Amino acid sequence: MSLFFIILLKIFPLYLNVILGYVAAKSLQVQRESIATLLIYILGPIVVFSATLSVKINFAIAMIPIFLYIFCSLIAFLALFIWGKSWNNPTGNILAFSAGTGNTGYFGIPLAVIFFPPALADIYIFAVLASLLYESTTGFYVTAKGNFTVKESLIKISKLPILYAFVLGLCLNIIGLEIPETLSAYTSQFKGAYGILGMMMLGMGLIGLKGNEDNWDKKFITITFIIKFIFWPLAMLFFIYIDKTFLQILNNDLYKVLFLFSIVPLAGNSVTLAVLLNAKPEKTALTVFLSTLVSVISIPLFVYLYGGF
Repeated sequence: MSLFFIILLKIFPLYLNVILGYVAAKSLQVQRESIATLLIYILGPIVVFSATLSVKINFAIAMIPIFLYIFCSLIAFLALFIWGKSWNNPTGNILAFSAGTGNTGYFGIPLAVIFFPPALADIYIFAVLASLLYESTTGFYVTAKGNFTVKESLIKISKLPILYAFVLGLCLNIIGLEIPETLSAYTSQFKGAYGILGMMMLGMGLIGLKGNEDNWDKKFITITFIIKFIFWPLAMLFFIYIDKTFLQILNNDLYKVLFLFSIVPLAGNSVTLAVLLNAKPEKTALTVFLSTLVSVISIPLFVYLYGGF
């Protein structure tokens, strides 16, 4: 069996979780809001806290979320400048938000657990902080179109429990505290639970999705797909080449973290913001769903071309 199909079989169960989420919401009336509450207030903070506390932080590792945050923000502002006024509604703002991020949490963390050893998976989770901060600051700004003040944005950030979990984990990490071995196995189980429920959330979000003609915005779909599935991987490969050839700050393991960060599908939070701005959220939901379908082939293909991790 070729390496491509081996990789495909590894990630296929993730998509089964999407189907299970759809069935749970459609047939069992499981409420998406309840699952989201668990993810945001319990599972997410525990996963981030344990990963941040476990990571052996050095200059190279500390640079990853900083670089990714700057990169995400630059891409968002560039997309807003180019396409911000291409529609007569805030669709251009949603596109700018989507350009700067991806489904690095609910989708990326399960992939990291599948492909990486535990220590490297923790580094990936540490890097996901970049997405969290981007979505709550730069991403929030480019979608808000000036409707939200800096104070309102800061209040939004201050309500994110994951941020406090990260800060606490970072502080304890700096003073040298480690998770006891007896608790390490327990906290590691939350990564799996977070990934399973996160993927099920994608399936729950498909309830009520309609692929009618109004939602098939070919321009929006095409641009977001080019940015997510072509620009992001190529840009990350270019940065890896520059670092490997000239800067030599990172190492091969950290290159894998960066590349995995770049190949996940579109972020589900794009739909949330489209609802907030009344920018045809059904169109955004359809695009996110299509990107998740495309990732069935694109992720194993990218991983195969990169060397299989």
